[in-house]
Amino acid sequence: MKTWRRAGAVVVLAAMLAMTGCGRDDGAGEEASAPVAEGKATGDITVWAMGTEGEKLSVLADDFMRENPDAKVTVTPVPWDGAHDKLATAIAGKQTPDVSLIGTTWMGEFAKTGGLDPTPADLIKKEDFFEGAWNTTVVDGTSYGVPWYVETRLFYVNSAVAARAGITAPPKTWEEFKSAIVALKTKGGAKWGVNLLPPGSAIGSWQSIMPFVWSNGGDVATGGGFTLDSPQAVEAYAFYKSFFDEGLAPKDLAQATLEPAFLKGEIGAFPSGPWHIGVLKEQGGADKFQLWQMPGRQSATSFVGGGDLAVFKDAKNRDGAWKFVAYLSRPDVQTKWYQTISDLPAVKKGWDDPALSGDPLLSAFGKQLEDAKSPPAIPTWEQIAAAIDGEVEKMTKAGAKPEDAAKAMQQRATSIGTGA
Repeated sequence: MKTWRRAGAVVVLAAMLAMTGCGRDDGAGEEASAPVAEGKATGDITVWAMGTEGEKLSVLADDFMRENPDAKVTVTPVPWDGAHDKLATAIAGKQTPDVSLIGTTWMGEFAKTGGLDPTPADLIKKEDFFEGAWNTTVVDGTSYGVPWYVETRLFYVNSAVAARAGITAPPKTWEEFKSAIVALKTKGGAKWGVNLLPPGSAIGSWQSIMPFVWSNGGDVATGGGFTLDSPQAVEAYAFYKSFFDEGLAPKDLAQATLEPAFLKGEIGAFPSGPWHIGVLKEQGGADKFQLWQMPGRQSATSFVGGGDLAVFKDAKNRDGAWKFVAYLSRPDVQTKWYQTISDLPAVKKGWDDPALSGDPLLSAFGKQLEDAKSPPAIPTWEQIAAAIDGEVEKMTKAGAKPEDAAKAMQQRATSIGTGA
């Protein structure tokens, strides 16, 4: 599951920088990147990568070294648990690798330290990437990395339940979506029409509610100020809350019971990323589900996550690091990475390969990536996300009014600030 959450992590990093005296916030977002030297990569290139990516990256590193025989790439796998603090300590102590995988919601925090090198425009072209994915690297108008792989969210729907409900086509609008979820329960026989990431879930209910805000024309922040209490946001919160109020979505559901309940038809639908294709197939559900795009209002925007690659200011081999990042961004290499680990390409041309374009399930995610968005790349995002989750819980479990929740979110976010 390609998403990261570290409540209060920005406080840890700020404290480390204060103690070491190497905070580099001033002007971090105004700095231009130096060009990268032409020619093949040379020298040692050190890389940190987390999770399965770290375990498998040597496959691509070996290919890169064959093309660049005077370069040596050393990959260090790092567990996701503790990765954030390991990176923070490395930046504070100026003991970073040359390049690392960075969680998308960490980019604002680490860029604000001044520890990341701006993306060299002579080597990396933003138009090669999905816009929503590229924006995860942008802090104060400057990119500090590249999207390596992406994921977005669609609704998984039990096909048998949908057939019993008489649903012959995916809903397009909010109104059609609500009617479809009602039908999944009342006609399709599901105990719950939809599971919408109950508050307290490990990946944060904000990832479930924000797509409705974005699709309704709202946002977390615009013009330097938070807009969590805008009319568009309040209307989206009310729509989201209605599924819980009307008994269409469970207020508590353990993640471990989600897939079995879904495949049994007890849950009609749930939002999730592409990894759930494999999960459901492993549990015998290969032919038991279909995918729906996000329902639309002003837009039909989903959440975009994934992983970014960043080169550090204290990299010992900056040019070699960026050349390795550029190599990993080639469409053919992105396709090979998908075939190796099933990470979806962040580069649009990577989707031209039949392995992706010829798979109707994967191509559905590719289509949704054309309208997907991430939260703002600000150092304090994890604290703000926790505040949003807390108010979503009050709405869905305790019956708090959407306008009251919106006011509280806005006040909390304003109090926390952007960390700028």
